[in-house]
Amino acid sequence: MTETRVPPRGRRRSPVRALAAALLAALTALPVLPAPGAAAATPPAPAAVREVTGFGGNPGQLRMFRYVPDGLPAGRPVVVALHGCTQNAAGYGTGSGWTELADRWGFSLVLPQQQTANNVSACFNWFNTADTARGGGEAASVAQMVDRHLADVAGNSRRVYVTGLSAGGAMTSVMMAAYPERFAAGGVVAGLPYGCAQAAGSPWVCMSLGGGLGPRQWGDRVRAARPGYGGPWPALTVLHGTADRTVAPVNMTDLVEQWTDVHGADRTPDVADTDAGYPHRVYEGPGGAPAVETYGITGMGHGQPVDPGAGGERCGTAGPHLLDAGLCAAHRLGRAWGLDG
Repeated sequence: MTETRVPPRGRRRSPVRALAAALLAALTALPVLPAPGAAAATPPAPAAVREVTGFGGNPGQLRMFRYVPDGLPAGRPVVVALHGCTQNAAGYGTGSGWTELADRWGFSLVLPQQQTANNVSACFNWFNTADTARGGGEAASVAQMVDRHLADVAGNSRRVYVTGLSAGGAMTSVMMAAYPERFAAGGVVAGLPYGCAQAAGSPWVCMSLGGGLGPRQWGDRVRAARPGYGGPWPALTVLHGTADRTVAPVNMTDLVEQWTDVHGADRTPDVADTDAGYPHRVYEGPGGAPAVETYGITGMGHGQPVDPGAGGERCGTAGPHLLDAGLCAAHRLGRAWGLDG
């Protein structure tokens, strides 16, 4: 029989074996490098503003962009944000604070973009009847973007909101009037009421002097945009600088008259207070819910109010037509729409 020799317990390893074990441990701690020619693994790219093509007939020849936070679940709200003249979709979505709030609160954005072939200043054509009537032009293109986006991200079709600055604010009025069933609420920033250019006979007269209509006439413009529609109508929030020399503040007054009439509300505010030091008014509809809300940004010129900084009520980045006013319009709109809940 063969004897098997077992070393006694506690016997020390040889220096050579100890060194080999130490080298093996060090080698296993090193990162694994890809083989020559193999692609290195990269982390997934963060959410970004991305273009979408093939979203419908696109009669207005617009471009569609969107922002969807990583991991956004189905059934979340959607905000359509329309840039102002000389701006673009990504710059407005980011600079206004909307992409930041989408990450913070969990919703997605549709960001239409004008083409200079349609308008040399990249303004949405809010003053052209062909682009503002239901079923055609730029208004129909935006509606098609909403339909495509809701299908792609399984968004909540009952919680779609629309907002915009200047020409984008005027196009917001168009979408609320021509497609009221698509939007729960809208936010017009330094914009104009629906049908203003036609009422004034010129977009320039409308911008500088207003449309010159009374409340009932303004309301009739909206009702004529969607014949036979009985409601519900989108609620409206307006933010406008009192020193705006591009779109006169009278347009905020005209918007109040137009949409209080549409909602059957009177023009005596039910709430009259201040927010961040600025006059804030709320006009309630017959059922007691806010129908129209306004912020008069005292001393501010033409642009979108932002409040750069981190967290709380702060959002946005100051830049051309994005004005540091100590109040972020996107935050106030999102809060009014319950996006922060």
